[in-house]
Amino acid sequence: MQKSISRQIAEFAVNLKYEDLPQNVIHEVKRFLYDSIGCAYGGYQTRDVNILRNIYQKMGGSAEATLIGSGTKLPAVNAALINSLMIRSLDFNDIYWKEDPSHPSDLIPAALAAGELADSSMKDVITAIVLAYDFEQRLSEFAVPGIRERKWHHATLTQFVSPIVAGKLLGLTVDQMVNAIGISGSHNHTIGCPTAGKLTMMKNTVDPMAVQSGVLAALMAQQGFTGTEAVFEGKEGFMDCFFGWDAKNGQSAPIEMQGRDSLNEWKWDVDKLTGGLGKSFKIPECSMKAFPTEALTHTHITAVLKAVINNNITYDRIDTVTITTIARACDILFDPHKYRPESRETADHSLPYCIAAALVDHKVTTQSFTEEKMKDPRIWEVIDKIKGEESLEFELMFPAKQPSKVVIKTKDGKEFKEYLEYPKGDPREPMTLHDLEDKFNALSDKLLSKQKQIDVKETIFNCEELTAKNFMEKLNI
Repeated sequence: MQKSISRQIAEFAVNLKYEDLPQNVIHEVKRFLYDSIGCAYGGYQTRDVNILRNIYQKMGGSAEATLIGSGTKLPAVNAALINSLMIRSLDFNDIYWKEDPSHPSDLIPAALAAGELADSSMKDVITAIVLAYDFEQRLSEFAVPGIRERKWHHATLTQFVSPIVAGKLLGLTVDQMVNAIGISGSHNHTIGCPTAGKLTMMKNTVDPMAVQSGVLAALMAQQGFTGTEAVFEGKEGFMDCFFGWDAKNGQSAPIEMQGRDSLNEWKWDVDKLTGGLGKSFKIPECSMKAFPTEALTHTHITAVLKAVINNNITYDRIDTVTITTIARACDILFDPHKYRPESRETADHSLPYCIAAALVDHKVTTQSFTEEKMKDPRIWEVIDKIKGEESLEFELMFPAKQPSKVVIKTKDGKEFKEYLEYPKGDPREPMTLHDLEDKFNALSDKLLSKQKQIDVKETIFNCEELTAKNFMEKLNI
């Protein structure tokens, strides 16, 4: 390898210009920005966001970047954390899932905060967001199998991308960008437990923390701080420590290892990370969420809703519901904690709970996870009737497809079946602008007037004529 992986990434990131971006890619950035800002308004008053916002507002500091909604200005590092958590807190923002899952929109606040600090144009911010999606999605295909199979959380991927996004807007040189990646990538590896078993507020916070650290790393590199260049492929680097790589000879060294779900050959696909940079962009391949739940639930929820709505099946008629899915979905979504969730974070990662809510209300929205709804006796009347079974056939289809087979048996002996291969929001069945508008308005209704909702939408879809500072001012409540 003539150049380090970090240097190849840095050279591409530093040299990418707004003028290099196809119009469809720019439009996709605006669509994801609209979706993400809506998610931020929806998460504005969640308990986890309030806790962090209060801590950092009391801490104060330089007025460098704006908190979405409130207009409060904080140091860019801290604004990036809080804004990222607002986008993430309802688990309603975007999803890309190949070998690994990721939520590239978690990185948008790194671009907004660094853009404000550097007084950048929104054209430059758009370019940085393209980099965010490109590298977060590429990293999701880099480890084979993904690092999640190796029991690590995907925030481990975000640590490498956030300094690229912030560094682009801070005007880092190639050498400085290499240092920023090495700084952030040396200390933000995240174990998988935030999304295992009983979930807590950390489930949605680990990725924003990796975003915050990346902004700090970019600022450090800007001032001359150095970081490990061979953070990916070097001795005891990322690839060496996560197995399947010969650091001494700089080449793949597949190794058979027992992962979370199965015995696999662990290896690395370097071309997925650095091959063909700039020939095409990854953002059009990313999915949006039609439900505020864990991504693997979506096809199943869609299939269940199709069955109960089309056949007018009320929850009290149900005898059993069987969900056939991939093995990792059974492991993540059907473990014992998921049958008696005690928190919103556990409930929106519980397929039994999500399906129970769909059976009871014939819809799944942010209101499905309120404390009041979680005490609804109808939920607990049907939740134990829902069972999951794993399918090797479905496992082989994933991630190209996300298959779901749902069989609902009613007390009168009738049986209703649905089969789907991908959910609404997948690029093969994308959210329309009308869908996005409905989602944005539902998430922001408690904060914004109807006119303000229209104004924010127009601001986002015409943002290339603004500076980052002007843009953030227009998002104030």
